[in-house]
Amino acid sequence: MSLCINPNCQNTDNPDNLLRCQSCGSELLLEGCYRVIRPIGQGGFAKTFEVSDRGKLKILKVLTLNQTKVVSLFQQEAEVLKRLNHPGIPNAEEYFQFFLQNSQEPVHCLVMDKIDGENLHEWLEKRGHRPISEKQAVLWLTQLANILHEVQQQFFHRDIKPSNIMLTADGQLVLIDFGIAR
Repeated sequence: MSLCINPNCQNTDNPDNLLRCQSCGSELLLEGCYRVIRPIGQGGFAKTFEVSDRGKLKILKVLTLNQTKVVSLFQQEAEVLKRLNHPGIPNAEEYFQFFLQNSQEPVHCLVMDKIDGENLHEWLEKRGHRPISEKQAVLWLTQLANILHEVQQQFFHRDIKPSNIMLTADGQLVLIDFGIAR
């Protein structure tokens, strides 16, 4: 199944073998390689989707507000992620503008690495908010300190919280959501 990202589309579900949405006519194969598979979440200014790039899963962040300041922050996030190179930070692959069928206004998009795991807020809720061990706390604090050292050489993240820290299956932490980084 391919999803159309047009917010005004009446029926976003489409078969995988189509290039254009059956309902609104917007492209389904974004930039010729990204096929939207499923929605993941929504924040104040953007929606996130899981996409397939010729079988490899990635994340697509789509700006939902087309205001100058918001677009500027979104572009800044793309630049921040492109410049940082650390295993605790998702890599930004591509920033692009997508034009919906019969629209002159662009939709701003950012493709980045998919981080498999769950954020620390979800992780803590699922374990009933029980405290973690001292060993685990030291390990996580060390990882976060290393990530923040890399980030703060050039930027300030400005939104560090459990829901913006992912825990991968191998126990590594990854800092996400650089939307208001400076």
